Amino acid sequence: MAATSCATVAPLTKPTPMIDTIYIEENIRQHPRVLEILARFPNARRIDCGRYGEVFNPKAQNFRLQKQQPALILAEKYRHFALPAPSGYGIGAAKNYYFSHMLNCLYDCRYCFLQGMYQSANYVLFVNYEDFQQEIKQLCEQTPDEPVHFFSGYDCDSLALEPVTHFAKSFLPFFAEQPNAWLELRTKSTQIRSLLDITPLPRCIVAFSLSPDDLAQKLEHKAPPLARRLEAMAKLQLQGWQIGLRFDPLLYQTGFQQTYRDFFEQVFAVIDPAKLHSVSLGTFRLPENNFKKMHKLYPEEKLFAGPMTNQKGMMSYPQALERDLMNYCTEQLLRYIPEPTLFPCTL
Repeated sequence: MAATSCATVAPLTKPTPMIDTIYIEENIRQHPRVLEILARFPNARRIDCGRYGEVFNPKAQNFRLQKQQPALILAEKYRHFALPAPSGYGIGAAKNYYFSHMLNCLYDCRYCFLQGMYQSANYVLFVNYEDFQQEIKQLCEQTPDEPVHFFSGYDCDSLALEPVTHFAKSFLPFFAEQPNAWLELRTKSTQIRSLLDITPLPRCIVAFSLSPDDLAQKLEHKAPPLARRLEAMAKLQLQGWQIGLRFDPLLYQTGFQQTYRDFFEQVFAVIDPAKLHSVSLGTFRLPENNFKKMHKLYPEEKLFAGPMTNQKGMMSYPQALERDLMNYCTEQLLRYIPEPTLFPCTL
């Protein structure tokens, strides 16, 4: 099905997020990236700390209250800069790693595992990007003749805080110099200015997480609406960036067939399927402990009251329902894309 044009009706970026409190690890107080960020928030309250865990890890914190106005914690990471991705997580490569320059996310999606993982809703930004890059380079050099995929956006959104972090602006030139490195930027954001300002990287996939609009409005709080994400994707695709579609998690509701059929039709009316790098999909699933914590945080949330079962420590839909949801969405997607482009998530 041919893609149609998408007219720009509003700017695709938002102003720099409001941050009124910044914690700074004492040993990086004079780091150039720290000084640059502090200069952008001259009115923010500044608090020194020894290590970020003093602020981020204490148990007696109110996640829901903090989420209303998170603080920014500027920190240094010392090890484990890039970690092997879980088995079943990937888009075709044999070697897959993920790395997290940040912990936590600007958005407030009810299904996100981060709110069940961390005690704090504050953002942690690791400013020592060069140490991440050194380890990534070393991993690439171990198998110089084999592609190595690196996934950003596992513990955060890759682009949502780009005006603050300049993450993409810093990492894209680095990845351009690694001949066998592939980078996936996973995002729900429309903060794409740093991408539109440069020549597209052939080994970078800008992967957008998408949900049907009615579900997104109920569950993806603070995230840009579906239409604006599609608009951002169309702009990137038109400029030559490789785009990925991430339909994860697929969410069950009565009449899901009509919901997802209309949803895919809406997506592929804007996005050119012939120019897609990859499409992945997976159903809702969470570690049991995370699920219990999230249910306690949001006891009124209908998502957590739905048909769920415990399968080997993971809370997910009953197998028959999960199979119906995956099979139906796979069948619908294959109306638009070739099968080699589709990567079901088997986590």
